[in-house]
Amino acid sequence: MCNTILFDLDGTLLDTAPDLAYALNQVLTEQQQKPLPFEQIRPWVSHGGRTMIKNGFVGCEIDIDFIHQRFLAIYSSHIADKSVFFPDMEAVLTDLESQGLQWGIVTNKPAWLTEPLLKKLNLANRSACNVSGDTLAQNKPHPAPLLYACKLLNTTPESCVYVGDAERDVEAGKRAGMKTLIAAYGYIGTDDKPEQWGANYILQKPMDLLTWLRNQNLIKS
Repeated sequence: MCNTILFDLDGTLLDTAPDLAYALNQVLTEQQQKPLPFEQIRPWVSHGGRTMIKNGFVGCEIDIDFIHQRFLAIYSSHIADKSVFFPDMEAVLTDLESQGLQWGIVTNKPAWLTEPLLKKLNLANRSACNVSGDTLAQNKPHPAPLLYACKLLNTTPESCVYVGDAERDVEAGKRAGMKTLIAAYGYIGTDDKPEQWGANYILQKPMDLLTWLRNQNLIKS
């Protein structure tokens, strides 16, 4: 049986793309570049701020360290303006909690951004653990953050499922010995091929998690 569900944060548990896209468009505007459509930016979000900046400023000569710091400053000031649960995700969490399952967060987002975001959405104490990108020396795709979450929650990798929307999430989960699920509703680009990542299943919407867990007899029907 499964006793723990671990989630990636951006693009899996929470839809944070609007606030991150806002920060990118602000730095583009400050650097006399045209802002970009949200639909273009959205798939970049799971790859981190530096990748968002490189994609947004493609063909431009920039000081990426300066732009990245400015991007983070803007984002931190608007960290939860429009960030929300993906549709039905909160109901999924409530269902898991009602069955006595614990759930936690393992993200590459640094703690100084993760913690205020979770506090503003009343998740800081609701999740059983919050492992950020700088909690350990390693981050995903290294399995160490997921194994550390197991240690915090007094469980084993075999009893955990990890849900994420990037190939590194699947790689980290598999290397940790967990079952892995892909959040296809997250920030997956048109060039990504999630069906080739080797996950146990691909979720088209958050509620599919409960269906899959029940079909696998990992939780009560």
